[in-house]
Order: sequence, then structure tokens, then C-alpha cells
Amino acid sequence: MASAARYLVLMTPMLAAPVAYAQTTSTSADAAATTTSTATTTGSNSNAVLPTVTVTESADPTAPYAGGLVARGGSLGVLGTASVMDTPFSTVNYTSQGIEDVQARAIGDVIANDASVRNTNGNGGFGDSYQIRGFTMSANDVAFNGLYGLVPLTRMPIAMVERIEVLKGPGTLMYGMGPAGGIGGAVNLVAKRAHEDPTSSVTATYLSNSQFGLKGDIGRRFGDNQEWGIRVNALYADGNTGLSGSNQQQTMGSVGLDYNGSRLRWSLDAYTQHEDARNFRPQFSIGNLTSMPDAPSGSANLYPGNTLQSDDKAVATRLEFDINDNLTAYGAVGYHVAQSAQNFPRATITSVQGATSVTNGYYDQKVTSTSADVGLRTRFNTGGIKHTLIAGANMLDQQTDYFYQMSGTAVASNLYNPAALGALNFVRGEPSPQSQTRLTSLALTDTLSMLDDRLRLTVGLRRQQVYNHGLTTGSQTSNKTAISPVAAVVVKPVENLSLYANYTAALTSGGFAGAQYANAGEAFAPTKSKQYETGAKVDWGRITTTAAVFQIEQQNSSTQVINGLTYATQDGRARIRGLELSAYGEIQRGLRFNASGTFFDTQQSHTAGGATDGKEVGAVPSNNFNLGLDWDTPWLQGLALNTRIARTGAMWYNNSNAIKVPAWTRVDIGARYITKTAGQVVTYRANIENLFDKNYWVMQNGYVGTASGRTFVLSAQVDF
Repeated sequence: MASAARYLVLMTPMLAAPVAYAQTTSTSADAAATTTSTATTTGSNSNAVLPTVTVTESADPTAPYAGGLVARGGSLGVLGTASVMDTPFSTVNYTSQGIEDVQARAIGDVIANDASVRNTNGNGGFGDSYQIRGFTMSANDVAFNGLYGLVPLTRMPIAMVERIEVLKGPGTLMYGMGPAGGIGGAVNLVAKRAHEDPTSSVTATYLSNSQFGLKGDIGRRFGDNQEWGIRVNALYADGNTGLSGSNQQQTMGSVGLDYNGSRLRWSLDAYTQHEDARNFRPQFSIGNLTSMPDAPSGSANLYPGNTLQSDDKAVATRLEFDINDNLTAYGAVGYHVAQSAQNFPRATITSVQGATSVTNGYYDQKVTSTSADVGLRTRFNTGGIKHTLIAGANMLDQQTDYFYQMSGTAVASNLYNPAALGALNFVRGEPSPQSQTRLTSLALTDTLSMLDDRLRLTVGLRRQQVYNHGLTTGSQTSNKTAISPVAAVVVKPVENLSLYANYTAALTSGGFAGAQYANAGEAFAPTKSKQYETGAKVDWGRITTTAAVFQIEQQNSSTQVINGLTYATQDGRARIRGLELSAYGEIQRGLRFNASGTFFDTQQSHTAGGATDGKEVGAVPSNNFNLGLDWDTPWLQGLALNTRIARTGAMWYNNSNAIKVPAWTRVDIGARYITKTAGQVVTYRANIENLFDKNYWVMQNGYVGTASGRTFVLSAQVDF
């Protein structure tokens, strides 16, 4: 159903496990152990059949699971690589097929397949952000090949990404601290690598209303044992999007080099990306209302005249060396410069009839990040117990410069009849140093395996230091150190059943008050969070089902209005409990699926004066549901149909619980056809996002935004 390149087995270069670049094929008739895909050609050679692609079972934990949309496992940072069934946490690992088959343009297009994960910005907004287990996570908290600080502030060019690994729950021990302090989960992007078989493809793309693009992907391996590899990706797109009056131009180029020797493994990744958008999707705060106005059309341009430009350049390298059969040293370092310049309108909805008050301004930003990770891993036995002991250290140094200024004059506008942004009558300055964040930590972990690997125990400690230093006159400095533990266990009474539990605690950066607040630049003290989780996973052969219950507690972020000015604050504690249910795999041969549901119970405590004690945490839905189906049609080989249904429950706008944001349901559909033209394999894809053109509010902590309307996404990929 897809080109052979999708099913290549790839070991992530995160830690010391050897990287295997091999295509697994078979003609075995054992239907329980293989996945087969074929396609017939059309035209004058109508009886020709494309080569059969068969995926066999593999001991590689990153190999595709039945159906190919997710992997059997993935990386856990300092803990190494493990299968889902051996992991004492909730994880989902999306393969290149899972990325390509939904024609993903952003990370959120993929990870929102899980009901515990939601996008908190509509496509075409000023940047990506997510919610995992009820906690907001910015794009700045996404790791790239295990290093934080290397992902664009706006959105990551997904064309260079091979795998997306999602850990639900605090990932501080495994990955270190994210610069934005998100604790709901961790997302790691794995760059594309050259495979044993050459990769050569060109893809033409179309996005409604009239954006056209071209992508190229070339990969080769060299050397007597194909130990050297190079993978190059490029992207160009330009044209009008589904937002009225909007134009978006994107360019991206990336290169991935790697060496895979008997004892030495090395990789280097570099990318550059540029985005130039006119009229991007906005966000709004809500005034003193008791009910939400109806969401406007997803194609309506609510800030006519805004602009956004972003540029990113990043490079990262990783080296691993097996000192002997039981001891491996690893190290990685990365550097990233991100710049953005945008109109930064600020708007408040003041009536249920849609009246808004809009102030125009500039927010130009430059963020420079240096990230590093080093460590040793050893394996040894004590009696009948196998140990994997890891000692590691990581560091992230990030400096933020910005220029921020708003016009003093507000323009009256309306959601259903938007007015143009007000003119700016001041000189646009250069970004100046505002803050520096330095996150350092030392980690020591031991994973013990006993009773024929039916009992696994992971224990560890991470010593964390958070240093936030304001660089402006009168700004504050915060410096705090803490020990963060983790304890986790997996019990396998039978081979296909895993029962697990974990306790994790973490120190997270309190960060700084954003430029839009009256106390901009104020450094907040780091805060501690903790999670309790237990669950069960059952692998039925071609379907895996999971269930988990969790509780996460963290310092509550809030806002306070004083004398008409809005201040960012930390106020009390937020406790989020949840029940997660999921299933994925193949229902029957050729019918792939994923289904999940998450139910939330939230509560605030220890707030100032008890003002919101006992109330629910704002911006967390009551429940979420997802269902995805991908079906190989029986009447035409090579043709597959798919659908994705997502439901997000109602939620309070903020912590005061005065106004609710309504629930919404969205339906996407798509089709894919693989054929052979002029001797080349061609894959045609067509997707319709938001099929019924539903208008709904997308909720981010403190703001609401409009969802994108009905969107057509078309592509034709030629593999040669």
C-alpha cells in the first residue's frame, strides 16, 4: 500500500544501541507474522503488479507494529530504547508511514491521533503548541534527536522527520528539562537517515486555496559495508492558504550524515528553514462574559494586515563508541539560532455578539540555544539480575532577545465583520537581550531485569539546576537546585501482558512573564511537579490495547488584572487526574486502526486567599476521543481510504470557571493510490481536513483561537 521505503527498519541514534539499516522482506505465508501490500498499474500495462512489500516480526523495538502506522517501541532518552511492552510509561511512536499517510504538515497533525494530545493552535497560526495530559506544551519543548532547544519557535519542517516519539507524563529524568517547562509529556523528533536501499523521491503538493509546493528526498549509503549514509531533504511551497487573504511561503533544506561502524556510530544533522506569512490565524482573550460567542468561520481573516517571518538554522551531532561489549560512551551537542518578526495584535472579545477590541504592535524575537548531552552506559549481571546502568549529564543554555511594543490606540472590530489593524506610528527597534536560561542536570539510572525478563525495575535520580537570569534593568534572577527521582516497574505475568506503575518528580523552569504582560520579563521560581501512574498493556498479536490512570500535580499558572493591566502569576497548585484507553493495529488484514479515549478530572488548591480552591483547572477538556481507520479497498489494488474523527470535550476558559468553551467534533477523510507510471512508482494522496467545515474554538491556556476550515491537501509522489 505504500512504497518500500516506508517499511525500512530504523534504529534511532539516541543512545548506544547499534543502528541497523535494513529492509525486512519475506514471502512467508504466515499471515500472523507479516503485513503485505500490493498495487496494480493502470493504462497499457494494466496487468503489471507492483512489488510486494512484506513486514516481518522483528526484535528491533523501533520496527513497525502491525499496520505500520506506529512502532513497537522507541527511545526513552537516557533510559535507552525499548519496546512498548517493556516500558513502564505511556508511549506512542509514530513511523514515517504514520506521518506520510495523513500528509502531515506539522507535528500536531500526527501526535493529535492520541486522545491525550491536542493541538492548541489551528493550522496557519503564528506557531505550534500542544496539550498533553491537560498541560500546555510549546514547540520550544520538543526535542530533536534527544536534544532540546533545536526546534523552531513557530513550527518544525516535518519533511525532514522520520519518527515522532511521544512520552505521556513528565519526561525530565529521561530527556532532561525542556526550556518552557512543560510537564504533560515529552516529544522527540528523529531525523531521517539513509537506508540500505536508495531513497529518491519528488513530491508535488497542493493546499487549498492555492498553495503549491515541491519536496525532494534523496538518501544513499556508501562504503564496503554501507557504513556511511547521507539523507537530503528540501521543501518549497508558496501560495494562498484557506484563510482569507492569507499567503504563506515556506522553504526548508536539511542534510543528515551518519556512520555506522562495528563499534563507532556518528551522526550529524543540519537544517535551515524560512517562513513568510501574510495574515496568519489569530488568538483572543475573553472579556467579562458569561457565555462564548459562536466561533467565526475558519476561513475568516480576523486580523487583516498581520505578517510573520521566521528563520531557523540548526546543527547537531552525536557520537557513540562501544569501549567494550558492555560499556558504551555517548555524547551530543547542538546549536540553534531562531529569529522571528511579526505583527503582534492583541485582541479581547468584549461581547457575545462578537465585538472585539484590537491593539496592533510588533513582537520580534531572537533565541540562541546551545544544547549538550554526554554519558556512559554499562551492562552487567549480579547473580540472576541483569543491570543496565547509565550515568549522564545534559545542559541547555538559551538566550532570548526581543523587541516588543504595542500601539496605544485600540481599534473596534468584530468577529463576524473584522476591521483592518490599526496603523503603527513608532519606529520598529532591534531585538535586545531580555533573559538567559541555563538548565543543567546529572542523572544516574539503573534498569534491573530478572525472572527471565518478566520483572523490570527502573530506579534513578536526576540532580537538576535551573538558572533564570533577566538581562534588563531591574529584572530578577532565579537559581534553584533539586533532586528528581523516578521509580518504575513492569511485570509480565504472561508474555503478551504488561502491568506497570511509575512515580516521577521533576523540577521545571518557572520561566519569565511574557512580553504581552504588564510584568514582562519577571523571572518565576522553578516549580516541582510529580506524577503517579499505573496501567496495563496487552499485545494480542496484531492489536495492542492499553489502559492507564494517572495523576500529575504542578504549580498553577494564571493571570491577574490590576488597575486594568494583566499580570502573569503563579497561583496555587493544579492537579490533573486521568483515565486513558487506547487500541491500535490491524482489525483484519488491510484494515488498520487506532482508537483512544481520555477522561480528565481536575482541581485547584492552595490558591491566593482560596479564591479558586476546589474549582477545575482551566483549558482542560472533560474528555477527548479519537478514531482513525485506514482500509485497503478490495475492488482496486493500490487504493486505500482513510478517515479520522476527533472529539474534544467542553472546558473552562480559565481557572475562575466563569465561562465554558464548547466541545467540538471534527471529521477528516482521505484516499491514497499507488500505481506505476513510465516505470516509476507513483503515490497519489488526497485528504480533506474538517470535512463538514465545522466552526469551533481551539483552546490554549489563556486564549482561544479559530480552527482551520475545510482544507484540501493533494500530493503526487514519484519514487525513482
